[in-house]
Amino acid sequence: MQPDYTSLRFPIPSGLRRPYVITNMVMSADGKVVVGETEQGLGSATDQRLMRELRVHADVVLNGAGTLRASGTSSRLGSRRLTELRRARGKSPAPIAAVLSRSADLPLDRPFFTARDFEAVVYLSDAAPADRRRAIAATGRRVVVVPDAAAVPAMVRHMHDDLGAALLLAEGGPTILGRLFEHDMVDEYFLTVSGVIVGGGAPTPVEGPRVSAPASIKRFGLMSAIPNPDDGEVYLRFRRRAG
Repeated sequence: MQPDYTSLRFPIPSGLRRPYVITNMVMSADGKVVVGETEQGLGSATDQRLMRELRVHADVVLNGAGTLRASGTSSRLGSRRLTELRRARGKSPAPIAAVLSRSADLPLDRPFFTARDFEAVVYLSDAAPADRRRAIAATGRRVVVVPDAAAVPAMVRHMHDDLGAALLLAEGGPTILGRLFEHDMVDEYFLTVSGVIVGGGAPTPVEGPRVSAPASIKRFGLMSAIPNPDDGEVYLRFRRRAG
């Protein structure tokens, strides 16, 4: 059975004052999300297709600075079919790409900064050096400065209030996902489990402060689990439990 993420429905509450947040990651069978320095090599062509199909629903696609530095990022769909599907739903051809950085140490030669077939926003902590902030602004990308102590809530609020985002897709890496979970902002969690073994001390899908007590565990219900024996993968969808 080949999954199709273009037909998914998301129960976005009418009174939600932030974007509905979904995350998407690929993980090895032993729980790791990188091989060497990037996620490349973990997921199959099917996993890559599903990643782009999730982008059909998104108003903003978010990545952390580490992901941008390691493997680059964009919000491209890579498919005319998916682009036309977004247009038919009254959306722009591609979601807005976004990145969050505290240091502003970002590779300005990457397509995130040089391409013009998608919009992009750079969220910088107010602790970022002024010269780096000016260099990023000079690329023509929008720069939004957020308070260092509350960077993630301020970023997500800006996406809702100023960008009009109803659905935010966070694609990683583990640090930015950890911060979203820390602030209890994740509504759905998509995870591809790949049948490869990485070993070693590579990061897991969600990094951050360790839960100190069972009462603090974030609990999600399993919505679907679709096996793909041909590629040796399982595609999981979780949704946060009420209460």
